[in-house]
Amino acid sequence: MDISSYEKYISKETMMGPNSVRILEELLGRHPLRFTADDLILDLGCGTGLTSLVIAKETGAKVYADDLWVSAEENGQRFAQWGVGGQVMPICEDANNLHFEKEQFNALISIDSYHYFAGREGFFQEKILPFVKDGGVVLIGIPGLKDEYTGRAEELLTDWLGDDAYLFKSPTRWKELIGRHERMESVQTWEMDCFGKAWSEWFATNHKFACDDRQYFETIIKPYTCFVGIDVTLKS
Repeated sequence: MDISSYEKYISKETMMGPNSVRILEELLGRHPLRFTADDLILDLGCGTGLTSLVIAKETGAKVYADDLWVSAEENGQRFAQWGVGGQVMPICEDANNLHFEKEQFNALISIDSYHYFAGREGFFQEKILPFVKDGGVVLIGIPGLKDEYTGRAEELLTDWLGDDAYLFKSPTRWKELIGRHERMESVQTWEMDCFGKAWSEWFATNHKFACDDRQYFETIIKPYTCFVGIDVTLKS
């Protein structure tokens, strides 16, 4: 994947935090996905659809772009402008109540959103696993807490995140929350390498929220947090 191919799409208007394409690049570099036009991928919590565009271009699959905060109409207009309207389908559904066929997707990808709705044991098995085919893969990239600070999120991050500090969990804790299931072959979690670049690209937009984050970067974000990568492979 060549991230420079997508620079014209990565902007103040499409970014909602640290560069989601940079996070996606690391996930796909670690676990490349190559599909046909008949295969399906769910981009869960797609935001403005930036990741959905890249997933479609990089994998060749049809993408369902789901976000609860950005309307399907708004994303649909963007996909049409980007020339992927026939390949990326915008939807607006709650991750806790998805309406798909069982084992519909070859892969599920979630960038910078999974931590908002999935931070409890059993969620993955109940709400995610049923929709992924045997032999499929789930790739997740989210902000989290470095392993050495496990259990101290509210103590360390509250000045920056307020009441949302509890959402940040370590790679080790996320592996525990993903859990196990007879359909699952492997679960890997790690601190992602793209942390610095993704944050610097967010700050470069001078978005209001980026400016708010910047004041906490050296004192809180950089020393205590990371991006957590999650790779779940299902048995064939």
